[in-house]
Amino acid sequence: MTVSTDSLFRPFRLGSLELPNRIVMAPMTRTFAPDGIPNAANAAYYRRRAEGGVGLILSEGTVVDRPASRNEPSIPFFHGEEPLNGWKNVIDAVHAAGGRMGPQIWHTGSAVGLSGWEPDAPIESPSGLVSPGTARGAIMSEEAIADTVAAFARAAADAKRLGFDVVEIHGAHGYLIDQFFWSATNKRDDRYGGATIRERSRFAVEIVAAVRAAVGADFPVVMRVSQWKVQDYSARVVDTPMQMADWLLPLVEAGVDIFDCSQRRFWVPEFPEVDGEKGLNFAGWAKKLTGAATISVGSVGLSGDFLSALAGERSDSVGLEALIERMERDEFDLIAVGRSLISDPQWAEKVRKGDADEVQGFDASALAELV
Repeated sequence: MTVSTDSLFRPFRLGSLELPNRIVMAPMTRTFAPDGIPNAANAAYYRRRAEGGVGLILSEGTVVDRPASRNEPSIPFFHGEEPLNGWKNVIDAVHAAGGRMGPQIWHTGSAVGLSGWEPDAPIESPSGLVSPGTARGAIMSEEAIADTVAAFARAAADAKRLGFDVVEIHGAHGYLIDQFFWSATNKRDDRYGGATIRERSRFAVEIVAAVRAAVGADFPVVMRVSQWKVQDYSARVVDTPMQMADWLLPLVEAGVDIFDCSQRRFWVPEFPEVDGEKGLNFAGWAKKLTGAATISVGSVGLSGDFLSALAGERSDSVGLEALIERMERDEFDLIAVGRSLISDPQWAEKVRKGDADEVQGFDASALAELV
Protein backbone atom coordinates (compact mmCIF):
# COMPACT_ATOMS: atom_id res chain seq x y z
CA MET A 1 0.00 0.00 0.00
CA THR A 2 1.40 3.37 -1.00
CA VAL A 3 -0.67 5.52 1.37
CA SER A 4 -0.38 5.78 5.13
CA THR A 5 -3.14 4.10 7.12
CA ASP A 6 -2.32 6.00 10.31
CA SER A 7 -5.71 7.76 10.26
CA LEU A 8 -7.43 4.38 10.64
CA PHE A 9 -5.41 3.51 13.70
CA ARG A 10 -5.88 6.59 15.86
CA PRO A 11 -7.53 5.94 19.24
CA PHE A 12 -11.16 7.00 19.68
CA ARG A 13 -12.87 7.95 22.94
CA LEU A 14 -16.47 8.81 23.71
CA GLY A 15 -18.00 8.56 27.17
CA SER A 16 -17.04 5.21 28.65
CA LEU A 17 -15.88 3.88 25.27
CA GLU A 18 -12.18 3.73 24.44
CA LEU A 19 -11.08 2.17 21.14
CA PRO A 20 -7.54 1.56 19.89
CA ASN A 21 -8.49 2.36 16.30
CA ARG A 22 -11.28 3.59 14.01
CA ILE A 23 -12.24 0.23 12.47
CA VAL A 24 -15.68 -1.17 13.27
CA MET A 25 -17.07 -4.57 12.37
CA ALA A 26 -20.40 -3.79 10.74
CA PRO A 27 -23.49 -5.63 11.99
CA MET A 28 -24.29 -8.45 9.55
CA THR A 29 -27.13 -10.92 9.89
CA ARG A 30 -25.72 -14.47 9.90
CA THR A 31 -28.69 -16.63 11.12
CA PHE A 32 -26.47 -19.09 12.96
CA ALA A 33 -28.20 -18.96 16.34
CA PRO A 34 -30.35 -22.12 16.68
CA ASP A 35 -33.55 -21.39 18.62
CA GLY A 36 -32.34 -17.78 18.86
CA ILE A 37 -29.56 -18.67 21.30
CA PRO A 38 -25.91 -17.66 20.61
CA ASN A 39 -23.56 -20.59 21.17
CA ALA A 40 -19.84 -21.33 21.28
CA ALA A 41 -19.50 -20.96 17.49
CA ASN A 42 -20.98 -17.45 17.65
CA ALA A 43 -18.63 -16.49 20.49
CA ALA A 44 -15.60 -17.79 18.60
CA TYR A 45 -16.67 -15.95 15.43
CA TYR A 46 -16.69 -12.58 17.19
CA ARG A 47 -13.57 -13.39 19.24
CA ARG A 48 -11.60 -13.96 16.04
CA ARG A 49 -12.44 -10.45 14.82
CA ALA A 50 -11.28 -8.99 18.14
CA GLU A 51 -8.04 -10.98 17.83
CA GLY A 52 -7.72 -9.61 14.29
CA GLY A 53 -7.55 -6.03 15.53
CA VAL A 54 -11.05 -4.65 15.00
CA GLY A 55 -11.57 -1.65 17.28
CA LEU A 56 -15.29 -2.09 17.86
CA ILE A 57 -17.51 -5.05 16.97
CA LEU A 58 -21.20 -4.49 16.37
CA SER A 59 -23.14 -7.72 16.53
CA GLU A 60 -25.53 -9.09 13.96
CA GLY A 61 -29.08 -7.87 14.46
CA THR A 62 -30.50 -9.39 17.63
CA VAL A 63 -34.17 -8.91 18.35
CA VAL A 64 -36.07 -7.33 21.20
CA ASP A 65 -38.87 -8.94 23.20
CA ARG A 66 -41.86 -8.65 20.86
CA PRO A 67 -43.91 -11.56 19.50
CA ALA A 68 -42.88 -11.13 15.83
CA SER A 69 -39.68 -9.12 16.09
CA ARG A 70 -37.65 -11.35 13.74
CA ASN A 71 -38.19 -12.50 10.17
CA GLU A 72 -35.82 -15.49 10.08
CA PRO A 73 -35.88 -18.44 12.50
CA SER A 74 -32.18 -18.39 13.46
CA ILE A 75 -31.83 -14.68 14.16
CA PRO A 76 -30.71 -14.42 17.80
CA PHE A 77 -32.88 -13.06 20.59
CA PHE A 78 -31.67 -10.39 22.98
CA HIS A 79 -34.12 -11.37 25.69
CA GLY A 80 -34.75 -14.42 27.84
CA GLU A 81 -32.37 -16.25 30.16
CA GLU A 82 -30.74 -18.64 27.67
CA PRO A 83 -30.11 -16.14 24.87
CA LEU A 84 -28.74 -13.55 27.29
CA ASN A 85 -26.45 -16.16 28.83
CA GLY A 86 -25.27 -16.89 25.30
CA TRP A 87 -24.55 -13.22 24.72
CA LYS A 88 -22.69 -13.07 28.04
CA ASN A 89 -20.36 -15.77 26.71
CA VAL A 90 -19.88 -13.75 23.52
CA ILE A 91 -18.90 -10.52 25.24
CA ASP A 92 -16.64 -12.34 27.68
CA ALA A 93 -14.83 -13.98 24.75
CA VAL A 94 -14.42 -10.66 22.95
CA HIS A 95 -13.12 -8.93 26.07
CA ALA A 96 -10.68 -11.78 26.71
CA ALA A 97 -9.24 -11.08 23.25
CA GLY A 98 -8.93 -7.37 24.03
CA GLY A 99 -11.92 -6.28 21.95
CA ARG A 100 -14.89 -3.97 22.45
CA MET A 101 -18.42 -4.83 21.37
CA GLY A 102 -22.06 -3.78 21.33
CA PRO A 103 -25.22 -5.64 20.34
CA GLN A 104 -27.41 -4.27 17.58
CA ILE A 105 -30.95 -4.44 18.93
CA TRP A 106 -33.62 -4.83 16.30
CA HIS A 107 -37.24 -5.32 15.29
CA THR A 108 -37.78 -6.35 11.67
CA GLY A 109 -41.32 -4.96 11.44
CA SER A 110 -43.11 -6.17 8.33
CA ALA A 111 -39.95 -6.67 6.23
CA VAL A 112 -39.74 -10.11 4.63
CA GLY A 113 -36.75 -12.34 5.34
CA LEU A 114 -34.67 -13.90 2.57
CA SER A 115 -36.12 -17.36 3.21
CA GLY A 116 -39.74 -16.23 3.26
CA TRP A 117 -40.21 -17.72 6.75
CA GLU A 118 -43.27 -16.48 8.63
CA PRO A 119 -43.41 -15.94 12.41
CA ASP A 120 -46.23 -17.51 14.42
CA ALA A 121 -47.32 -14.19 15.91
CA PRO A 122 -49.02 -11.34 14.00
CA ILE A 123 -46.56 -9.15 12.10
CA GLU A 124 -46.62 -5.48 13.14
CA SER A 125 -45.84 -2.28 11.27
CA PRO A 126 -46.73 1.41 11.41
CA SER A 127 -49.52 1.28 8.83
CA GLY A 128 -49.88 -2.34 7.79
CA LEU A 129 -47.49 -1.85 4.85
CA VAL A 130 -44.16 -3.36 3.89
CA SER A 131 -43.52 -1.07 0.90
CA PRO A 132 -45.49 1.54 -1.04
CA GLY A 133 -48.97 0.14 -1.64
CA THR A 134 -48.07 -3.39 -0.45
CA ALA A 135 -49.95 -4.58 2.63
CA ARG A 136 -48.20 -6.73 5.23
CA GLY A 137 -48.69 -6.72 8.97
CA ALA A 138 -51.12 -5.25 11.44
CA ILE A 139 -51.22 -1.54 12.17
CA MET A 140 -49.56 -1.04 15.54
CA SER A 141 -51.74 0.28 18.33
CA GLU A 142 -50.38 2.89 20.72
CA GLU A 143 -50.23 0.12 23.32
CA ALA A 144 -48.07 -2.00 20.99
CA ILE A 145 -45.86 1.01 20.34
CA ALA A 146 -45.40 1.61 24.07
CA ASP A 147 -44.58 -2.07 24.64
CA THR A 148 -42.01 -1.96 21.83
CA VAL A 149 -40.35 1.14 23.27
CA ALA A 150 -40.12 -0.64 26.62
CA ALA A 151 -38.67 -3.76 24.94
CA PHE A 152 -35.84 -1.73 23.39
CA ALA A 153 -35.10 -0.15 26.77
CA ARG A 154 -34.95 -3.56 28.49
CA ALA A 155 -32.60 -4.88 25.83
CA ALA A 156 -30.30 -1.88 26.24
CA ALA A 157 -30.26 -2.29 30.02
CA ASP A 158 -29.39 -5.96 29.58
CA ALA A 159 -26.56 -5.04 27.21
CA LYS A 160 -25.01 -2.83 29.86
CA ARG A 161 -25.62 -5.40 32.61
CA LEU A 162 -23.93 -8.15 30.61
CA GLY A 163 -20.83 -6.00 30.13
CA PHE A 164 -21.14 -4.78 26.55
CA ASP A 165 -19.37 -1.53 25.73
CA VAL A 166 -22.09 0.15 23.63
CA VAL A 167 -25.57 -0.59 22.34
CA GLU A 168 -26.76 0.02 18.78
CA ILE A 169 -30.40 0.60 17.85
CA HIS A 170 -31.26 -0.61 14.33
CA GLY A 171 -33.23 2.23 12.73
CA ALA A 172 -32.41 1.54 9.08
CA HIS A 173 -33.00 -0.55 5.93
CA GLY A 174 -36.79 -0.64 5.95
CA TYR A 175 -37.23 -2.47 9.25
CA LEU A 176 -39.66 -1.36 11.96
CA ILE A 177 -38.14 1.92 13.16
CA ASP A 178 -37.28 2.90 9.60
CA GLN A 179 -40.81 2.07 8.49
CA PHE A 180 -41.92 4.90 10.78
CA PHE A 181 -39.34 7.25 9.23
CA TRP A 182 -40.29 6.35 5.64
CA SER A 183 -43.28 8.29 4.34
CA ALA A 184 -44.12 5.39 2.00
CA THR A 185 -44.81 3.03 4.93
CA ASN A 186 -45.97 5.47 7.61
CA LYS A 187 -49.46 6.70 6.74
CA ARG A 188 -50.60 7.18 10.33
CA ASP A 189 -52.76 10.12 11.28
CA ASP A 190 -51.92 10.03 14.99
CA ARG A 191 -48.88 11.47 16.80
CA TYR A 192 -46.60 8.80 15.30
CA GLY A 193 -47.29 9.89 11.72
CA GLY A 194 -47.26 13.11 9.80
CA ALA A 195 -46.16 14.91 6.68
CA THR A 196 -42.69 15.78 7.98
CA ILE A 197 -39.75 13.61 8.96
CA ARG A 198 -39.66 15.29 12.36
CA GLU A 199 -43.21 14.08 13.03
CA ARG A 200 -42.52 10.57 11.78
CA SER A 201 -39.43 10.37 14.01
CA ARG A 202 -41.45 10.41 17.23
CA PHE A 203 -41.38 6.60 17.62
CA ALA A 204 -37.59 6.51 17.24
CA VAL A 205 -37.14 9.48 19.57
CA GLU A 206 -39.17 7.70 22.26
CA ILE A 207 -37.07 4.56 21.85
CA VAL A 208 -33.80 6.49 22.10
CA ALA A 209 -34.98 8.41 25.16
CA ALA A 210 -36.05 5.17 26.87
CA VAL A 211 -32.73 3.51 26.00
CA ARG A 212 -30.79 6.50 27.32
CA ALA A 213 -32.73 6.39 30.59
CA ALA A 214 -32.02 2.66 30.87
CA VAL A 215 -28.24 2.85 30.36
CA GLY A 216 -27.37 6.18 31.98
CA ALA A 217 -25.43 9.18 30.78
CA ASP A 218 -22.00 7.76 29.91
CA PHE A 219 -22.87 4.52 28.13
CA PRO A 220 -22.62 5.16 24.37
CA VAL A 221 -25.81 4.78 22.34
CA VAL A 222 -25.35 4.16 18.61
CA MET A 223 -28.14 4.31 16.04
CA ARG A 224 -27.99 2.85 12.55
CA VAL A 225 -29.78 4.95 9.93
CA SER A 226 -30.00 4.73 6.15
CA GLN A 227 -31.74 6.18 3.16
CA TRP A 228 -31.94 2.86 1.22
CA LYS A 229 -34.29 0.04 2.17
CA VAL A 230 -34.29 -3.70 1.56
CA GLN A 231 -37.61 -3.01 -0.16
CA ASP A 232 -36.20 -0.23 -2.39
CA TYR A 233 -32.49 0.43 -2.82
CA SER A 234 -33.18 3.88 -4.29
CA ALA A 235 -35.51 5.06 -1.50
CA ARG A 236 -34.74 8.27 0.37
CA VAL A 237 -36.01 9.45 3.74
CA VAL A 238 -34.79 13.01 3.15
CA ASP A 239 -33.74 15.00 0.08
CA THR A 240 -32.00 18.05 1.57
CA PRO A 241 -29.57 18.86 4.39
CA MET A 242 -32.33 20.79 6.17
CA GLN A 243 -34.56 17.72 6.15
CA MET A 244 -31.68 15.60 7.38
CA ALA A 245 -31.21 17.96 10.31
CA ASP A 246 -34.92 17.66 11.12
CA TRP A 247 -34.51 13.88 11.06
CA LEU A 248 -31.33 13.44 13.07
CA LEU A 249 -31.13 16.34 15.54
CA PRO A 250 -34.15 15.16 17.59
CA LEU A 251 -32.45 11.77 17.92
CA VAL A 252 -29.28 13.41 19.26
CA GLU A 253 -31.37 15.44 21.69
CA ALA A 254 -32.99 12.20 22.86
CA GLY A 255 -29.64 10.52 23.51
CA VAL A 256 -27.88 9.23 20.38
CA ASP A 257 -24.08 9.60 20.64
CA ILE A 258 -23.04 7.99 17.35
CA PHE A 259 -24.84 7.56 14.04
CA ASP A 260 -23.97 4.42 12.07
CA CYS A 261 -24.67 5.76 8.59
CA SER A 262 -25.31 3.01 6.09
CA GLN A 263 -25.04 3.63 2.37
CA ARG A 264 -24.37 1.22 -0.49
CA ARG A 265 -21.02 2.84 -1.39
CA PHE A 266 -19.28 5.02 1.19
CA TRP A 267 -17.59 7.18 -1.46
CA VAL A 268 -20.85 8.45 -3.01
CA PRO A 269 -21.77 12.05 -2.02
CA GLU A 270 -25.08 12.43 -0.24
CA PHE A 271 -26.05 15.81 -1.64
CA PRO A 272 -23.87 16.39 -4.75
CA GLU A 273 -26.17 19.22 -5.80
CA VAL A 274 -24.95 21.09 -2.70
CA ASP A 275 -21.23 20.30 -2.48
CA GLY A 276 -20.33 18.53 -5.70
CA GLU A 277 -19.39 15.07 -6.89
CA LYS A 278 -16.64 14.79 -4.25
CA GLY A 279 -18.83 16.17 -1.47
CA LEU A 280 -19.60 14.75 1.95
CA ASN A 281 -21.07 11.29 2.14
CA PHE A 282 -24.03 10.33 4.35
CA ALA A 283 -21.92 10.05 7.51
CA GLY A 284 -20.13 13.29 6.69
CA TRP A 285 -23.37 15.24 6.44
CA ALA A 286 -24.75 13.62 9.60
CA LYS A 287 -21.66 14.72 11.52
CA LYS A 288 -21.71 18.23 10.07
CA LEU A 289 -25.40 18.78 10.81
CA THR A 290 -25.62 17.26 14.30
CA GLY A 291 -22.15 17.38 15.82
CA ALA A 292 -22.51 13.71 16.77
CA ALA A 293 -19.82 11.18 16.03
CA THR A 294 -20.49 9.08 12.94
CA ILE A 295 -19.59 5.71 11.47
CA SER A 296 -19.48 5.42 7.70
CA VAL A 297 -20.21 2.10 6.03
CA GLY A 298 -20.75 0.86 2.51
CA SER A 299 -18.67 -1.62 0.47
CA VAL A 300 -15.38 -0.82 2.23
CA GLY A 301 -12.49 -2.71 0.65
CA LEU A 302 -14.64 -4.41 -2.00
CA SER A 303 -14.29 -4.24 -5.76
CA GLY A 304 -18.08 -4.33 -6.05
CA ASP A 305 -20.79 -3.08 -3.72
CA PHE A 306 -22.16 -5.30 -0.96
CA LEU A 307 -25.39 -6.09 -2.82
CA SER A 308 -23.38 -7.66 -5.64
CA ALA A 309 -21.46 -9.61 -3.03
CA LEU A 310 -24.68 -10.90 -1.48
CA ALA A 311 -25.88 -11.98 -4.92
CA GLY A 312 -22.90 -14.32 -5.08
CA GLU A 313 -20.33 -12.25 -6.94
CA ARG A 314 -16.79 -12.43 -5.67
CA SER A 315 -15.31 -9.13 -4.46
CA ASP A 316 -11.56 -8.78 -4.18
CA SER A 317 -9.89 -6.35 -1.81
CA VAL A 318 -9.16 -3.03 -3.45
CA GLY A 319 -7.16 0.06 -2.61
CA LEU A 320 -8.21 2.13 0.39
CA GLU A 321 -7.09 5.51 -0.92
CA ALA A 322 -10.60 7.01 -1.05
CA LEU A 323 -11.26 5.92 2.53
CA ILE A 324 -7.94 7.26 3.81
CA GLU A 325 -8.56 10.62 2.16
CA ARG A 326 -11.92 11.01 3.90
CA MET A 327 -10.58 9.79 7.25
CA GLU A 328 -7.67 12.23 7.11
CA ARG A 329 -10.02 15.17 6.72
CA ASP A 330 -12.21 13.88 9.60
CA GLU A 331 -15.29 13.65 7.42
CA PHE A 332 -16.50 10.93 9.79
CA ASP A 333 -15.05 9.34 12.92
CA LEU A 334 -15.17 5.59 12.36
CA ILE A 335 -15.39 3.25 9.39
CA ALA A 336 -17.36 0.00 9.44
CA VAL A 337 -16.16 -2.99 7.44
CA GLY A 338 -18.64 -5.70 6.52
CA ARG A 339 -18.17 -8.44 3.92
CA SER A 340 -14.37 -8.13 3.94
CA LEU A 341 -14.40 -9.22 7.59
CA ILE A 342 -16.62 -12.22 6.91
CA SER A 343 -13.96 -13.89 4.79
CA ASP A 344 -10.90 -12.52 6.56
CA PRO A 345 -10.98 -12.02 10.36
CA GLN A 346 -7.45 -10.56 10.12
CA TRP A 347 -8.47 -7.72 7.78
CA ALA A 348 -7.70 -4.92 10.25
CA GLU A 349 -4.34 -6.32 11.28
CA LYS A 350 -3.26 -6.87 7.68
CA VAL A 351 -4.17 -3.29 6.80
CA ARG A 352 -2.31 -2.00 9.87
CA LYS A 353 0.83 -3.87 8.86
CA GLY A 354 0.61 -2.64 5.29
CA ASP A 355 -0.31 -6.09 4.01
CA ALA A 356 -3.62 -5.13 2.40
CA ASP A 357 -2.62 -7.04 -0.72
CA GLU A 358 -2.74 -10.19 1.42
CA VAL A 359 -6.38 -9.67 2.43
CA GLN A 360 -8.60 -12.55 1.39
CA GLY A 361 -11.31 -11.35 -0.99
CA PHE A 362 -14.95 -11.89 -0.09
CA ASP A 363 -16.69 -14.86 -1.63
CA ALA A 364 -20.38 -15.54 -1.04
CA SER A 365 -19.55 -19.13 -0.12
CA ALA A 366 -18.26 -17.72 3.18
CA LEU A 367 -21.86 -16.97 4.13
CA ALA A 368 -22.50 -20.70 4.56
CA GLU A 369 -20.46 -20.90 7.78
CA LEU A 370 -19.02 -18.85 10.60
CA VAL A 371 -15.37 -18.52 9.51
